Amino acid sequence: MRVDFRSDTVTIPTAEMLEAMFTAEVGDDVFEEDPTINALEQKAAKMFGMEAGLFCPSGTQTNQIAINVHTRPGDEVICDVLSHIHVYEGGGIAANSGVSTTLIDGEKGQITAEQIKAVVKADNVHFPKSTLVSLENTCNKAGGTVYDLKKIQEIKTWCASHNIALHLDGARIFNATVAADYSTKDIGNCFDTISICLSKGLGAPVGSVLLGNKEFINQARRVRKRFGGGMRQAGYLAAAGIYALDNNVERLKTDHMNAIELGKTFQDLSFVTKVTPVETNIVMVHFDAPNTTEKVMELLTKNDIHALTLTPTSIRLVTHLDVSAEQFDFAMDFISKMNIL
Repeated sequence: MRVDFRSDTVTIPTAEMLEAMFTAEVGDDVFEEDPTINALEQKAAKMFGMEAGLFCPSGTQTNQIAINVHTRPGDEVICDVLSHIHVYEGGGIAANSGVSTTLIDGEKGQITAEQIKAVVKADNVHFPKSTLVSLENTCNKAGGTVYDLKKIQEIKTWCASHNIALHLDGARIFNATVAADYSTKDIGNCFDTISICLSKGLGAPVGSVLLGNKEFINQARRVRKRFGGGMRQAGYLAAAGIYALDNNVERLKTDHMNAIELGKTFQDLSFVTKVTPVETNIVMVHFDAPNTTEKVMELLTKNDIHALTLTPTSIRLVTHLDVSAEQFDFAMDFISKMNIL
């Protein structure tokens, strides 16, 4: 029995999602004539209390478009050292927008208003202009950590008072909202722009939506075209996104419960040194030596349980909707009995 914990990006559309895709009404989206894409953009914007949305192939593209519109060459973006926009987007900040990055070593992938205040540059020709702050909620590389709403509000207040834009990489924002005590509209009130991903825990095969005010999204549409993201009859993909938003948000709680149980099971193993506290659907397991990591990964893979090596002494497992109850129980039973001696 194969169990794939490598990422929540490996999910396959269900029969119901495929049916929604097959029956979608489509048009040419570059002409803004695809009714299903228009419906998805409006739906996502309404969920977060934003004015407009822009459907794109990936979260990397929505993030990079946002950075490009918010900044000018020579400006700087401020973010946590673990941020996806810095670590996992191919140097796009520099390559696409000619912008530098100031990194903050936050706590669990999260930064504070005080830390931002400390690194914002003075208005001086020697320095880049600090024009954009980007947060990631949940933070992937920190293990799916969830921002406290009050901390976000403090950052928003400070940024707004200093004319600095605030962007959210919300690749897993729905994991955050179902785990925390705030809503999508609470989040929308805090950011100038938001990127939401549909192809992770929500189960769509492709796609992200960039949210902002109408003027910003009009500019973003031009940048999307320049970046090669203009699609034609992509309503078939947007239909999957609509289905995901309608049906797969609340069920993320199941993924979170499974991740907590998975983390507890690993923590009980004698050769595990630490499990990063599990907040959502990401489990990070740490070992004392690279050879331990290699043995664990070899044993898991040999038994068709698949994880991801993060560092020489840590692995990552991500729970998602394509891990059935039967698969999860199989994996838990095997992991609980693991012995690498």
